[in-house]
Formats: sequence, structure tokens, C-alpha cells
Amino acid sequence: MAQKVGVLDRRALNRALLARQLLFERRKASVPATLERLVGMQAQAPNLPYVGLWSRLVDFRPEQLSRLVETKRAVRTTLMRNTIHLVTTRDALQLKPLFQPLHERGYLKGSPWGRGQTLADMTAVLEAGRELMYERARTVAELARLLAQRFPGQDAEALAYGVRYMLPMVFATPRGIWNARGPVTLTTVEAWLGRSTGPPISSDELVLRYLAAFGPASPADFRAWSGLSQREAFERLRTRLKVFRDERGTELFDLPKAPRPDPDTTVPVRLLPDYDNILLAHADR
Repeated sequence: MAQKVGVLDRRALNRALLARQLLFERRKASVPATLERLVGMQAQAPNLPYVGLWSRLVDFRPEQLSRLVETKRAVRTTLMRNTIHLVTTRDALQLKPLFQPLHERGYLKGSPWGRGQTLADMTAVLEAGRELMYERARTVAELARLLAQRFPGQDAEALAYGVRYMLPMVFATPRGIWNARGPVTLTTVEAWLGRSTGPPISSDELVLRYLAAFGPASPADFRAWSGLSQREAFERLRTRLKVFRDERGTELFDLPKAPRPDPDTTVPVRLLPDYDNILLAHADR
């Protein structure tokens, strides 16, 4: 006899999400543990994670995160959805290889700078870019000027953006430090952290971490959050997961022991920064 599948309405899904995002009540937790629990925080504007952490943690102080960034235990880098996220260094090293192909496709097929370019066309440019960005952190404009000298007659700005997206890069300080000011500069992961990326996290593990932070959710939700299609991973994990449906019949997956509070649970008002991932992590919520 087939097992009956529970139905979760929008309010039930909302309460589950708020609980996992530490928005029912502030928690006593370390900043690195929270960053990893949330699988990073959107950080297109460098101060956004400070607001998000203040809303989630007891007695959070900006210098706690600034210290992590200054000591390179947390970094800003391009990851999910080809957008900038703040993650622990451990996560940066294991997540970056999984998302690097997404960045390459985004440049070659989805950006105005990569039109007409191929990976083969970019080989020499990437070698030069790696050398220049390893020397020190540079702005994209500065990199473009240097590439123009090496590749005359080509669109130097387009080449610079190719380097920015197709090589594993991190954003350098002082940006990302509370109340600090400075230009937007990048350098290679190797130059900043002293080691290359990898080994990569498995697709299955990333799905499990996503569900822990944003579930219950569908494969389409995962793709909206990550930019990656991992329907096969959901199927591989099916026997380890609990399956629900929403009110429209969409199949939702979740960790069996993850919190799913009473839908009528009262929750406080919380201040969230622009682009907080809670607003971007599902296809239709």
C-alpha cells in the first residue's frame, strides 16, 4: 500500500523556512557555523551579511565577521546564481569547483562580453589573467588596461570579464570589512588563500545542505537558489528524504528530522537585508 504523502500549505512552508533560517528567535551560535548552516550569505553589497547575521544571532557584533574576513577565514566570491556570496574559506574551496562551470557558461553564453568567444579562444587570455591577478588584487578596469597591452585589437574589457568569471577568484579586502572603504578588487583563490580549490563537495551533499537551510523544497527550488540542475541527485537521495506535496501538487523533499513547526506559530518581525537568500531560494515563494 502506497504511503500517504502529507500536504504542506504556504504557511507551513513559511514556518519551516523561518525556523531553519534562525528567524524564529536569535540563536547563540558562532559566525562560521552560521555561515555554513546557511550555505553562505548573499553579499553583492559587502555590508549585507552583517545585517543578516544581526537578525539571526544573539549579541552579534560587526567585528566578529570583520575579523573572519581580515584573517581570510571567510571570503566573498561568486557562487550560486553567478552572484557574490560570503562563505567560510572551507566552503569557498569546496563549493567553487562545483560552480565554476556555471560561471564559465554564464560568461560564454549569457553575457554580452563573451559573445563569439570560445573556451579555446580564451586559453591565452586566462593564462595572462591568472598571472596578473596572482601578482596582486586588481580592479576589472585595471586588468583590462593590462590585457589591452598583451592582446592589442581585442575588446580588453570583454577579456577582463572573461578572466573575472572563468578563473576562481575572490574579492579582496578592505571591502567586506565593516565600515571599510575601497575599490572592488579581485585576486585568485591561490594568491589569497595560499591553495587551490577542491576537492569539491558532492552534488548530493549540496542538496542535503540546501534542504537543511531552505527545505522542504523541490528540484526546481534548488535550481532557483543555485543555478544548477540536480534532479538526479534528488532522485538518488529519495529513500533518505521525506516527501511532501504543496497545495498545487508539487513534490517537495525534506530531511526527515528537520524542523517543521506548527503553521500557527507566531513569529516576530525581522529585518532582512536586500538579496537575503531567504527571498531568492525558491522558484515560487
